[in-house]
Amino acid sequence: MREAAAMARTLRAEIPGGAEVEVLSSDLLRTRRTAGEIAGLFRTVPVLDHRLREKSYGEAEGRPQEWLDERFVPPPATGDRMGHDGGVPGAETKTASARRVYAAVDDILRRPYEHQIIVTHGFALNFVVAAWIRMPIESLGYVSFRAPSGSITHLHEDDFFHNRRLARLGDTRHLDRTPQGADDELD
Repeated sequence: MREAAAMARTLRAEIPGGAEVEVLSSDLLRTRRTAGEIAGLFRTVPVLDHRLREKSYGEAEGRPQEWLDERFVPPPATGDRMGHDGGVPGAETKTASARRVYAAVDDILRRPYEHQIIVTHGFALNFVVAAWIRMPIESLGYVSFRAPSGSITHLHEDDFFHNRRLARLGDTRHLDRTPQGADDELD
């Protein structure tokens, strides 16, 4: 939880006091914990949304990573990359994952908050960013906005033209300043 505390402190320092802030999160455990840490500093309660979850890997759910690694089939270099399910029975396709996250982002953007903090997973982050810049789902076959776990990505819309930009992707500077020993029992 040391990373979550560092993220929370950094976000608190970047958002002006008194600003309306909403914290939204995937409903999975790790993101819920991180969202709770962040929301605590903003004196709010996180809004949980299952649509912000990581891609579902069907039969691989709950199994060791090695199980998935032995069965996973990479997407083709060309062709239908959006319909790819990794070769795992019951896994979501990239299209299904994208549609789910795009719907969540559309709903989030309709909410009346000056600042919104979304806590999600690495693969889902690709779709949060793509939805933010209004990239068509059909264009996502080769897109990857890679960001390390515990990083901060900042999306910004200007007040005049309402242009949207990816201001920061996967920033981890706050992790370099994390005090040693803080919350070690929760890591």
